[in-house]
Amino acid sequence: MRISELNLRANTIRQDIIRMLIAAKSGHPGGSLSAAEILTSLYFGEMRVNPLEPQWPDRDRFVLCKGHAAPVLYAALAEKGYFPKEELLGLRQTGRMLQGHPDMKKTPGVDMSTGSLGQGLSAANGMALAGKLDGKDYRVYALLGDGEMGEGQVWEAAMAAAHYKLDNLAAFLDLNGLQIDGPTDVVMSSTPLFAKWQAFGWHVLQVDGHNIEELAAALAEAKTVKGKPTMIIARTIKGKGVSFMENDAGWHGTVCNAEQSEQALKELQEEAANIG
Repeated sequence: MRISELNLRANTIRQDIIRMLIAAKSGHPGGSLSAAEILTSLYFGEMRVNPLEPQWPDRDRFVLCKGHAAPVLYAALAEKGYFPKEELLGLRQTGRMLQGHPDMKKTPGVDMSTGSLGQGLSAANGMALAGKLDGKDYRVYALLGDGEMGEGQVWEAAMAAAHYKLDNLAAFLDLNGLQIDGPTDVVMSSTPLFAKWQAFGWHVLQVDGHNIEELAAALAEAKTVKGKPTMIIARTIKGKGVSFMENDAGWHGTVCNAEQSEQALKELQEEAANIG
């Protein structure tokens, strides 16, 4: 798929995120919008999956460690064809499929139920280790938030992944610099992240998290690494694509009113028209 087509997919995912949150009247726009290119690169450029067989044993796996960003995962899954797009408008509604955080029992394509920050990478480790023990060639991908770096279990999982030489595991860090309480460096600094992950035994890469070509190159390099997992630190913008949301921690878990929603969709649609 061409770069322009992938950028259009990411834009569509962003528009669907806004529409979902309008319908739900609750949810997390900032960290969902920041990860659109990452999910696009995985589901439309890299991962070996089959929407018609969500439980295919040999599929690649994905764990959304920052489970509150479920809208970006749901939008990507619907765009890929796991379920009709109409389901997106049922986000967070009683009796509907898409809960506020991913649920592997109810949603086709969700490989792990997540939401409690810090636990996702451990689950991804387990999937990757199982693949090795079973002699499978599938790969496991995970997406962590930078605020999540304050969770101790992340670093336990980091040690375990290196100890077991999980070279079939690649994780992304959505480095948008903000969490619910403000800038991550103010709330609980985790810098220097590159040096820390490297010291924990990972192969570490840094990319522009909104650049499809850089993301694709990092994913390709990760597959060549032997004997250690890969961490791809992706510099992103929280609220990416919506001018009044960008780099504003207030949009971590706040949704637009009617006027703001109209403006957000207008901006994204104008961006889509300029992609080519």
